Amino acid sequence: MRAAETLLHPFTESTKPHATDTAIEPSMPAGDRAHLRAEGISVVRGARRILHEVSVTVSPTSRLAVVGENGRGKTTLLHVLAGLVQPDHGTVHRAGTVGLAQQALAAGPGETVGRLISQALRASQDALIELDAAGAALAEGATSAEDRYATALEAATRLDAWDADRRVDVALDALRACSDRARELSTLSVGQRYRVRLACLLGAKHDTLLLDEPTNHLDADGLLFLTRRLAEHRGGLALVSHDRALLRDVTEQYLDLDPSRDGRPRSYAGGYDAWQAERARERERWSQEYETQQTEHRRLTTAAQQARDRLNTGWRPDKGTGKHQRQSRAPGVVQAFNRQQEALEAHRVIVPEPPLTLRWPRIEVRPGAALLRAHEVTVARQLDQPVSLTVDGGDRLLVTGENGAGKSTLLAVLAQRLEPTGGRLHRLRGGSVALVQQEVPEWNGERSAAQLYEQRIGELVADGELRDSEAVSLASTGLLDRHALRTPVGRMSQGQQRRLDLALALATRPSVLILDEPTNHLSSVLVDELTAAIRETAAAVIVATHDRQLLRDLADWPRLAITASAPPTVG
Repeated sequence: MRAAETLLHPFTESTKPHATDTAIEPSMPAGDRAHLRAEGISVVRGARRILHEVSVTVSPTSRLAVVGENGRGKTTLLHVLAGLVQPDHGTVHRAGTVGLAQQALAAGPGETVGRLISQALRASQDALIELDAAGAALAEGATSAEDRYATALEAATRLDAWDADRRVDVALDALRACSDRARELSTLSVGQRYRVRLACLLGAKHDTLLLDEPTNHLDADGLLFLTRRLAEHRGGLALVSHDRALLRDVTEQYLDLDPSRDGRPRSYAGGYDAWQAERARERERWSQEYETQQTEHRRLTTAAQQARDRLNTGWRPDKGTGKHQRQSRAPGVVQAFNRQQEALEAHRVIVPEPPLTLRWPRIEVRPGAALLRAHEVTVARQLDQPVSLTVDGGDRLLVTGENGAGKSTLLAVLAQRLEPTGGRLHRLRGGSVALVQQEVPEWNGERSAAQLYEQRIGELVADGELRDSEAVSLASTGLLDRHALRTPVGRMSQGQQRRLDLALALATRPSVLILDEPTNHLSSVLVDELTAAIRETAAAVIVATHDRQLLRDLADWPRLAITASAPPTVG
């Protein structure tokens, strides 16, 4: 695993050969001089434009949130800022060290926790080695030894290099991450690897932090620790996150990459609520103007068609009217047609179609209908404490607990994805169950999202689980735009794949919908829509989450608290 792919990015250069940035020692923090400045960034992949003329500056005081729907280029922008992706157009100037936390973390053969930590702390380790060497040279009276030692001491001091290992250990403990340096990353779960990576990033000292969905796989204590450390960070911060509580607590400026009327990104100041309010006002104006133009275009189209019909059939006067009147009025029919046609051609719909919104399918479930019964279910080494619960039509249940307590295991059992080793589960006739897991399936191949979805619909109909008349088209859900519908699933962003996974679950019109960390990888706007939908649907809904805002939004739901050391309690 290369350091440039995971944590440490000590850049001081521009992407253009004639940069005017002052040269700074590559591994040396720049302090108040640190910055990332992107100007006119455009990135194109094939026929698709990922980013278009994006300009943004991350200064030492920046608390920037990069927001937008899935697939809008948020991750790509972070990678451009970090130097992992070269833009097709535009420039990026960098000064100081950059720490990047990506959504994915590879775990190749032989890669260990210790190696990951060493890569993260390489600058501090190198600074201490140089300080020792400079001290030895000073003791021997070498020429220029005093200058060398002063430079080395300044570098180690800026990095606080003596305390680097302790900082990582504190972060590992706070995030409940593996601290065994000899442990291979491939033996850890996805969530465990994420937490080790995040601890390394928070333990190192960087001028600028670029974080892509850092709250995934964190429990309540981990979220509090992350929030506190980011609030204490003295350098710049650019954050991509679905976690609305983190955005509220940490960020102040917003760069919104979602489509706008002129196709350019929007910048907002004033924090989360100000961004949401102004965004809502802009979308309302956009929708109204779009509908006004569409209505006028339909009116003109109808008028032109009516004029064309009159021209084709000829004007027919009332019975008994003379031929000369018919002839005298014919030019008027032609003129009317020409006027209507000119009006139609002159009218242009210049307002683009507004972005999609979630449209939840109608689910018919009788309130109180018996659906699921679990009695003392356990799974060896995964869910130690027996769980009993009853799920009926319209029920709501919030499942909470620390990482490793067995929440995901319980949900997999309820969805019949995993057999319990103890107790029993009974799914009553007519009760269909759909599970959206924490991580999306590993979809490969060249099938598009629409093709995969249609295949799934066909299987449901063939198995008798769904009638043709009940089938919901993928486009009608509002979860994927036209481009994403045609995109091979293996090339979709994680957020787009998450949306497809949700659409596949809804395709069954389930009587029981089970959501495991449903806000992972989804935009905050879609999360708000999803929250409203699961509160209103007739289906029974079970949610497991650490998302603090979602927990607040669902605070009135019954709660099942699972711990690794005590029987679960419902309250």
